[in-house]
Amino acid sequence: MKNSNSNIVKGIILLVVLVVVNIISYFFFERFDLTEDNRYTLSPAAKEIIAEAESPIIVDVFLKGDFPPEFKRLQMETRQLLEEFAAYNPNIKFNFVNPLEEGGDANEIGTEFYDMGMTPARINVVENGRTTEAIIFPWAMANYKNQSVAIPLLKNKMGATTEERVESSVQQLEYAFADGFSKLVNPKRKKIAVMRGNGELPDANIADFIRSLQEYYFIAPFTLDSAAVNPQKTLEDLKEYDLVIEAKPTEAFSEEEKYVLDQYLMNGGTALWMVEHVAMETDSLFSQSGAAIALPRDLNLGDFFFKYGLRINPALVKDIFSAPIILASGSGNNTNFNPYPWFYFPLSSSPGDHAIINNIEAVRFKYASPIDLLQNDIKKTVMLSSSPSSKLEGVPIEISLDQITAQPDPEEYTAGELPLAVLLEGSFTSVYENRITPFEVEKPLERGKETKMLVISDGDVVKNDLQRGEPMELGFDPYTGNTYGNKEFLLNAVNYLMDDTGLVDIRSKEVSIAFLDLQEADEERTFWQVINILVPVLLLGAFAGLFIYLRKRKYVRP
Repeated sequence: MKNSNSNIVKGIILLVVLVVVNIISYFFFERFDLTEDNRYTLSPAAKEIIAEAESPIIVDVFLKGDFPPEFKRLQMETRQLLEEFAAYNPNIKFNFVNPLEEGGDANEIGTEFYDMGMTPARINVVENGRTTEAIIFPWAMANYKNQSVAIPLLKNKMGATTEERVESSVQQLEYAFADGFSKLVNPKRKKIAVMRGNGELPDANIADFIRSLQEYYFIAPFTLDSAAVNPQKTLEDLKEYDLVIEAKPTEAFSEEEKYVLDQYLMNGGTALWMVEHVAMETDSLFSQSGAAIALPRDLNLGDFFFKYGLRINPALVKDIFSAPIILASGSGNNTNFNPYPWFYFPLSSSPGDHAIINNIEAVRFKYASPIDLLQNDIKKTVMLSSSPSSKLEGVPIEISLDQITAQPDPEEYTAGELPLAVLLEGSFTSVYENRITPFEVEKPLERGKETKMLVISDGDVVKNDLQRGEPMELGFDPYTGNTYGNKEFLLNAVNYLMDDTGLVDIRSKEVSIAFLDLQEADEERTFWQVINILVPVLLLGAFAGLFIYLRKRKYVRP
């Protein structure tokens, strides 16, 4: 009876301890990330975003099914990341869905996904030495209240293997989800002025970029035409915006317009300049002669940029590391579109680890000019540059399609890495310091507030192609199937200029993924099969023998 009561007391004590431990764990919850790269530790910016979700965010992930090993890794990493989001905020709910589970037609379902802006991916599956093609849907759909947003899970990467694409995608998973959640829970606050009136790119050619920006910011067109009549009001109206975007102006700026922009910057405004000092268009090559003249373009901005600390030279950069030009051959239904080397289209990969350019695809330029950095107290960071195998060509110069057949002489391409995009940060000095101003303003500033400006020496970097009059995705080449990093670069740049650095910082997070070497695994398959079969049996036999020996030693009398 005494032993029975003692057992009851012990049971009650154990039960109380378990209850207390559960109560403590409820109020003092902690998860431990033992990975070397802190893969499962959410960034502070991501935590801030999901902390604002007061209602459930339902996430449907279309990565359920039997995948090759690389995509199983993407599936697993996605699940583990969403578990981390859900652990931090229980309002994050997620499901894994197989769009093909009910036996629907893959092509029809693929078309439905494409119409919703979620392009399926076709992958090659190698099994027992045979290669087959499969379709997957590397997307997630997040729903919050009455809003939905599509979240891409697979990152495009030119010339990359499947393993490299998946590794790059895993690195971007936290950013992809944080970005999607941010669009759902954060209301727009900041405003962007898209400048018009100086011959900028038509709306259709910047539509994809503007459409992407509208998910984060208020966008409105703005013209400086009224600066000639009422410059003070023009300046005050422009101050209402947090950023101005100049997308390939082709008409010179008046002194009144420049002074409005100057005082806007002095008052803390930010700017994204995509300007060209050489007039040259690819379309002009498709004439009967197959040639065109590249000419200097004077925008009356030389003193403007010079005062801020840089100079855009009226010259063209030729780079052996470049994107192709697409030329048609044949006619009618027999027309073929073929890529040819075109050194006037530099491909620039990121030379540094700045948050704007870290882990982005190569950016495609068209007829870009070199930027000289001048000495002053403004911080200058080269965002993108040409490759070391570059060459400069002065203008005017005739450019002909005949050049596609010419082999480059490496000894001529030794100009080195030429800056094509430069970030300026600091307190700028007015262009009109100690100069007669074109008009009087209230409280003019000769020394500005701390601000930022990004100057890109190519306007086509933001230009999307058109297909049947409809805008295509910025950076996508329909003829080669390549997707360049233009869109990511410009979106990152705008986020950075607008001080939305949280998402940009998430993008720079490095994650290392170890993949199985399939060739080595196939070569060593027999060895590891023997190890996996024999070693457990041998260990089990050893433990059994040891157990029998110890049992005999204990119970058998000598």
